[in-house]
Amino acid sequence: MILQTGNRTDLPAFYSEWLANRIREGYVLVRNPFNPVSVTRYRIDPSVVDLIVFCTKNPTPMLEHMGLLKPFRQYWFVTITPYGKDIEPNVPDKDLVIDSFHRLCGFVGPDNICWRYDPVLIDKNWTVQRHIEAFSVMCRKLDGYTHTCVISYIDLYEKVLRNFPEVRSVPFDTQLELTKAFVKIAAEHHMIIKPCGEDPRLSSVGADCSGCMTQQVFEQAIGENLILPPNPGNRKECACYITNDIGQYNTCGHLCRYCYANADRETVRRNMRLHDPFSPLLVGNLRAEDKIHEAKQKSWIDMQMRLF
Repeated sequence: MILQTGNRTDLPAFYSEWLANRIREGYVLVRNPFNPVSVTRYRIDPSVVDLIVFCTKNPTPMLEHMGLLKPFRQYWFVTITPYGKDIEPNVPDKDLVIDSFHRLCGFVGPDNICWRYDPVLIDKNWTVQRHIEAFSVMCRKLDGYTHTCVISYIDLYEKVLRNFPEVRSVPFDTQLELTKAFVKIAAEHHMIIKPCGEDPRLSSVGADCSGCMTQQVFEQAIGENLILPPNPGNRKECACYITNDIGQYNTCGHLCRYCYANADRETVRRNMRLHDPFSPLLVGNLRAEDKIHEAKQKSWIDMQMRLF
């Protein structure tokens, strides 16, 4: 199976001690976001976990625990944008994150780490030209440390509009212009551009629109063929295979204004105060009414030998 850690929160940045404790104890409990009394128990064991997928804006706190992760295959998505504290209030200095990216690459290699430059938003401060300049600088600094850059354009979800009411969607002609520039710059630094959940017509300017968390990506990361259960499904534009996430919504302390996983700052602060690094749950502890069930886990590696 594939264990996801980053579609609901940023575990490496804010909960690295908790995650290290979960790895040591070999299991984690996850509360169902739609049925809070339903709790799933996942084993964290290399015999059934074929890959752990991380998504973070700051891998630094997790680097001291990489020894615990050594028995596991890993794939890392590290988001580095050029925005300041007005948009990403608690994201560390970008040069520090880039340095951590370099160090992380030393553990997992450039084939198992991806740079995310997203979401892309356009306004009077962040013009097309300014994005091109910022992207060029970051490409130079990450050259040789990854082969893939994932981009996406801002999605106006309800939570995003609540926390970032002045943001606007990016017109498709602007997306084409910017993607074309990104593709050219990335190629000069030995990277490909993969739009995430965007219009497939972006492939007309050289982008790879096949998806960023796909079976092919996972198979390349682990060097094995996989037999995956049916995709649980995402929005129709998204080709990614996302399941078994051990995070929890409303717990990411970065408080980025474009975040779709946080409802509001007070809810996040309340949940972070309830966090116990020694609890099997990310937020709080088990309650009397909770119903725990074991996840059905097995390896998805295809043991069938293939000629091609």
